[in-house]
Amino acid sequence: MFYVQRDAQGQLVRVEAAAYAEATETLPADNHEIQTWYANEVMETSLKQLKQSDLEMIRVLDDLIQVLTSKGVIRVTDLPPAAQAKLMDRNQAREALGGLSQLIDDEETGLI
Repeated sequence: MFYVQRDAQGQLVRVEAAAYAEATETLPADNHEIQTWYANEVMETSLKQLKQSDLEMIRVLDDLIQVLTSKGVIRVTDLPPAAQAKLMDRNQAREALGGLSQLIDDEETGLI
């Protein structure tokens, strides 16, 4: 059984397994509204994790490109113009912050 609170339009705004003061009714676990609520919550959590992972991956790719260009494996000019522009913008932003060394946390031990 789940304790729920609804808004003025009748939409669920809060669902809890334990009773709480603002709960206006209870619904069984197999109720379609409860299942939809938790499915949406799982999706939102997954999307947040994916967005955070995207930010971390951008950092890895940025560092990888820096390493490959510094070793002469690729040149920035090998990349499409749009990618070159984005890299230049990021490089300028990093330089303004003092370069790469200040962006790495003390806990980080390497590139990956």
